[in-house]
Amino acid sequence: MALLDNDKNILPISSIAELLNAKVRTLKMYEDKGLFPQNGVSIKKLYSINDIKFIAFVHYLASIKKINANGIRYILDMIHNNMDEDNRSKFLDIVEAKMENLSNIDVQDIDNF
Repeated sequence: MALLDNDKNILPISSIAELLNAKVRTLKMYEDKGLFPQNGVSIKKLYSINDIKFIAFVHYLASIKKINANGIRYILDMIHNNMDEDNRSKFLDIVEAKMENLSNIDVQDIDNF
């Protein structure tokens, strides 16, 4: 049995939207604003399993915390410039745990906003 490569770009934005219970057009808007990890210049944009935490964090900042694209860009720059990979991963795990505590009602209220 082969080990999974969590860094291999295999997931389209539509699959990630389904995993995050988000709208595809919302994630595409974030993508167009350059808020997602850059993974080359391929025509069809694919993301890795490891990118999902990062994309979920961007979605959390925009939809739950109501931070605009410039604010998100500033936060991401601070994270990338001031945290090593291990601390960044731990930080995203903490954010993921907070996101899991959101109720489905809260998420639906945001989607209908």
